[in-house]
Amino acid sequence: MNKVRKLIIAGISVLLLSFPVHAQEAAPVQPGQGSVQEEAFPESVEDQAVPEDIDVRVAAEGVDARTAAKGGESSPGHHPEQGPPEQGGAKAEARRAAAKEQTKGLDEQVQEIKADVLSIATELNRLEEKLLYPSDTQVAIFVSLEGNEKFRLDAVTIELDGKKVAQHLYTFNEIEALKKGGVQRIHVGNVMTGEHPLHVTVLGKTESGADFQREENFKVAKGIGPKLVGVVLAGGKTITVKDW
Repeated sequence: MNKVRKLIIAGISVLLLSFPVHAQEAAPVQPGQGSVQEEAFPESVEDQAVPEDIDVRVAAEGVDARTAAKGGESSPGHHPEQGPPEQGGAKAEARRAAAKEQTKGLDEQVQEIKADVLSIATELNRLEEKLLYPSDTQVAIFVSLEGNEKFRLDAVTIELDGKKVAQHLYTFNEIEALKKGGVQRIHVGNVMTGEHPLHVTVLGKTESGADFQREENFKVAKGIGPKLVGVVLAGGKTITVKDW
């Protein structure tokens, strides 16, 4: 009887000892609570280090920075370095006005330089004429038109001392200028004092369109000082020579 009692007590003791383990295994784990082993053994160092989270955060910050920079570049609004549109337009207008004034100033300078060049060229021509044709030996021959008879002057030939010294073919503008009272210097040269034969030949067309040619001989008396001779064409009929 005692042995049976001891076996029963031993069985009850085993059941009592094994009961907490089974209860712990069967008990549901509440959310947010860990087991004893989890509290005793925390996550490893590798689990605690979260380089992926850091990379994500750094990448997110880089993306935000790039987005902000891109947004600042592509934004159509005010740029800190450019200023408002009205101010930019005023500056552009001021630059155009300055360039226009500069161009105007350059044009005026060019015109002044041209005038100076023409004046210098005229003075040089006068000096050259004085050197080449001194007043003591200079002779100049001029051509002019006179009378109301209409005709077309084609050409004039001048011979002095038996030598052809000038021959000129006239354009329409030159003929019109002569008809309005203009004078043409056809020849300038040097001759000694005394008389010199002058031969004038005129070619042209009459008002009716007929060709004509007229020739005249004259004497030119050269004295001391320059000699100016005028050849006057009166239509296609007469040629006269006079001193100027």
